[in-house]
Amino acid sequence: MTIGLIKASLPSYFPDKHGVFDLAVSALEGLASEEGARLVVAPSVPMNGEQARAAMDAVLSDGADFVILLHGGFTMGDVARALASYDVPLGFWATPEPIHEGDIQLNNFVSLNMSMSIARGVRDLESSPVRWYFGAPDDTTLLGQLRQTIKALGMCTALRGARIGVVGGLAPTFYNMAVDQDALFSRLGVEVEHVDLHHLTQAMSGFPDEMVARELSAMSTAADVDGVSMAQMDLAARMVLALRELAQVNRYDALAVSDWPALQQDPGFHPGAAFSWLEEHNAIPVASEGDVMGAVTQLAVRSMTGRVGCLLDMTSPQLAQDRILMWHGGGGPLHLAEGRARWINHPMIGRGTVQGPIYGAIADYCFALGAVTVLRLGRSGASRFSFEAEVVKAPETGFTGCRGWVSCFVADGNPCSASDVVAAVLDHGVEHHFVLVAGHWEQVLTEFGEWSGLVTLGIKKR
Repeated sequence: MTIGLIKASLPSYFPDKHGVFDLAVSALEGLASEEGARLVVAPSVPMNGEQARAAMDAVLSDGADFVILLHGGFTMGDVARALASYDVPLGFWATPEPIHEGDIQLNNFVSLNMSMSIARGVRDLESSPVRWYFGAPDDTTLLGQLRQTIKALGMCTALRGARIGVVGGLAPTFYNMAVDQDALFSRLGVEVEHVDLHHLTQAMSGFPDEMVARELSAMSTAADVDGVSMAQMDLAARMVLALRELAQVNRYDALAVSDWPALQQDPGFHPGAAFSWLEEHNAIPVASEGDVMGAVTQLAVRSMTGRVGCLLDMTSPQLAQDRILMWHGGGGPLHLAEGRARWINHPMIGRGTVQGPIYGAIADYCFALGAVTVLRLGRSGASRFSFEAEVVKAPETGFTGCRGWVSCFVADGNPCSASDVVAAVLDHGVEHHFVLVAGHWEQVLTEFGEWSGLVTLGIKKR
């Protein structure tokens, strides 16, 4: 992501006297470096609309995804009007007065006030927001707000142009996860491409044994192999190699794979461990059951946090105890585990048959206790559903696979209950799956939703 800065003021020596511009550039350079972004600064200080357009063109030609107008001193309204006419994410910033007696030094807050009201007349701030910032360059609150914006817009940038490979299509009858690909591309800029499942299974046999052995060694070092046959672990490693190659060759940022029932017939296994390992080792999101929007959510999460989250079902609400079990059959990254994870046979596929549950392998672990956020981007890129929670201990550990009990729910800054969350999921018809990620991220997600024009599927107290 690239941040563009335009410094503005009427002729005055006060912005330079008080170091407004230099301090702002230094602060933004530091933030950009910390967030993996870069800063470009317009070469001139515009004082009218024509000069403002020249400054905007300069930072846009240098790749700016987000442009900040810094009111160093009083800034004329045609500067704000010119900048607001561009279809680009925009922020207006003013710094506090350095003294509060004698001659006014900067007179820039009134200019910020004027700029925001002018912007409202130029663009639809609901669909094309302008964020305002007020604070000194070293103010921790201001820096937190700017960091939040960088993360939120970084998510937009990460999705725009992202490519998702859908291998084998949707799992049978999972109609709720069907996606309007044109709408998704129009809204978030995500491209979807379909891949025949046989292309993947045929590729699995083509890797040399020594390459498979190295992958198996790395997987076995990261988690214990518990009861899974070497034949099944070999298939898991070959699936890792095939999916990784597929993603690299085709420049897929994420994958959505139909993991049942075809793969149990040929080559006769479940790829959950392969999904886990790609997410953990390569940070390549792999959504099970062909869930495209699950993969989109994972890409947004990876941009926001730097790591892939865990794709889960909302499995077993215990409303009287105010907790919900978030679970899935073993396709989550290992870094969320409390302690060491295991590679085990899939506990469900083959259950009740003569052979038994032999179609491994999957990851098995409980989530580490602490703060988490659960979210879903849905409706072909039109909606956001999310809440913050805590992973808590319960008398039962939850079903085999990747799992944890969540409680202490908060949505939009307001405490809510498990009953409220469940009611919102069912009343809104939120598509499963959900992505769980460590930490509380609701404020960043809210701003991301504003920049992206997403409808918030809210949680109401019942």
